[in-house]
Amino acid sequence: MLYNLLQGFDEWLAEHGSYSLLQVLYQLEFRAFFSVVLSFLIVLCCGPRTIRWLVRQKIGDSPEFYRQDVNDLMKDRAGTPTMGGILICASLLVTILLMADLSNRYIHLVLLLTVWLAGVGAIDDWLKLTSGRRAPGSREGLYAWEKLLFQVGIGFLCGWAIYRLGVGNDAAHSLTIPFLRTYIPGTEGLELEPSTLILPFWLFIVIAMLFVAGTSNAVNITDGMDGLAAGLSMIAAVAFMLLSYISGSPERAQYMLFPYVDGTGELMVVAGSIAGACLGFLWFNCSKARVFMGDTGSLPLGGLLACIAVAIRQEVLLVIIGGVFFVELASSALQIGWFKFTKGKRIFRCAPIHHHFHLGGWTETQVVVRFWIIAVVLVGTAMLLLKLR
Repeated sequence: MLYNLLQGFDEWLAEHGSYSLLQVLYQLEFRAFFSVVLSFLIVLCCGPRTIRWLVRQKIGDSPEFYRQDVNDLMKDRAGTPTMGGILICASLLVTILLMADLSNRYIHLVLLLTVWLAGVGAIDDWLKLTSGRRAPGSREGLYAWEKLLFQVGIGFLCGWAIYRLGVGNDAAHSLTIPFLRTYIPGTEGLELEPSTLILPFWLFIVIAMLFVAGTSNAVNITDGMDGLAAGLSMIAAVAFMLLSYISGSPERAQYMLFPYVDGTGELMVVAGSIAGACLGFLWFNCSKARVFMGDTGSLPLGGLLACIAVAIRQEVLLVIIGGVFFVELASSALQIGWFKFTKGKRIFRCAPIHHHFHLGGWTETQVVVRFWIIAVVLVGTAMLLLKLR
């Protein structure tokens, strides 16, 4: 909004000698990094009041696991307010509205996705956490198929919109694979490598749906320890700030030999907003947490990371950068599948896998910090792969 206002009033500001003070808003890098600071400050300032409101509503978490030893380890979490994701989403929306170019179609899509998944998560959280107020037998949250339907639905819309926005640019529909170049090095212009795989419309849509729904669920499953999901999301968002910066510039994209997608540079502001909001949320969510994000925060965080990855054609790097998220998701799927197949046997002590290590003797803080370290190493690995082409 500030960027668009500057465009509308730049002549008036120049006449009154104020243009030079605000011209930094034309710089994408400034707006992106200012978004980190702004979203952080919004969460930090609004956090205490929001937490008090959640406590008054008695929106507290009482986790229950199928193993008593896990319940014993997590019993001190009972009563901690959840739905703190409204802090993250409100900060994201305000920051994006203020700092992003509101004429950009990718920004419109991001705003829709945030409201959509935050709404689904908030309904699920509210139904689960206020069930005690309602009549016995009333619903405790959305059914799994209902949540998945909404996730796949927004994934379809994201895929359709991103594909349409890239019409006329084959690179915007390509599948980016590590070690393979998108463009021929040393040529003038953006000349595609003959081996570049261009996705048909239907496959592009399927990939978008799988990544939006899958990443959204992966972050949701990871949200089980103080600071875990928020810290990992912040690390991933910083990586996608850099990737969006490269993808949105034809010169930088050709230098790095991966797809240039016009307009995606503005997603750097979105990634910066995610990083700042998660950093601010960690202020209240670090051990011992004063608030949990719940589905209200975890579903849109995962969906946003996937949406950015699909838009800049870096789904494979998302799997690497968000490797901890996907391992958490896989551990739950494997545990459930193996338990049913063997009629009672388990692969892990408890799933998702962070509880496996917790039961193995690691403290909660050790699990969280070590997973953060792994995430940083995975981001470094992904950045290395950018140059190995």
